[in-house]
Amino acid sequence: MNYDCLIVDDEVELSKRTCEYFKMFDVSAAWVSDAPSCLGFLRDNQIDLILLDVNLGSSSGFDLCCTLRQSTDIPILFISARTSDDDMLMGFNIGGDDYIPKPYSLTMLLAKVKAVLKRRKRNTANSDTLNFGNVCIDVNSGVVTLNEQTIELTSFEYKLLYYLVKNRNRTVSKDEIFSNVWGDSITGDNALNVHIRHLREKLEDDPQNPTFIKTVWGTGYTLKG
Repeated sequence: MNYDCLIVDDEVELSKRTCEYFKMFDVSAAWVSDAPSCLGFLRDNQIDLILLDVNLGSSSGFDLCCTLRQSTDIPILFISARTSDDDMLMGFNIGGDDYIPKPYSLTMLLAKVKAVLKRRKRNTANSDTLNFGNVCIDVNSGVVTLNEQTIELTSFEYKLLYYLVKNRNRTVSKDEIFSNVWGDSITGDNALNVHIRHLREKLEDDPQNPTFIKTVWGTGYTLKG
């Protein structure tokens, strides 16, 4: 079956309530309570987004995220009562696309989920490629290559790179990125900084002295090319 969202959380009542709320607004959702159930569910079903708790009883959502990132770029949004900067940075470092603190507002969570689903399901009308340096973005397939070798990007890394390339050679403010890439203005600087660092590590010859993705201190970023 196809689902918009899979919730992986051992808080049974919260998961059920979240699924029921999503379904009221035409977002098909299912939930499982642990890592083995998640992996089994993914073998039998197609989904577009995962909401992943960090604490899964005896296992860790961080470990599950690392396992998932070996085979999929499905957007992963962490949902957790663990809200320290270290936990959030860990989530982004291992491939998470967002980190949403518990307790969360169902209305706000739905808005974030719908924004991610809209971007993921948006179809490009015509085949197109974007290029800078030795980097090529195939807009239809979402494949990014460097020197004709495929580069693995998470969903949010791809969306961030795509937005920067589409607005190349001008300064893009952090607020503009939050609004147009994340779909809200709540995401903090730490999340953005981590994604920028990951892009530099994957695309730049010298990430510490980037050629393409330049920081405009106090404002945002610009992509040269």
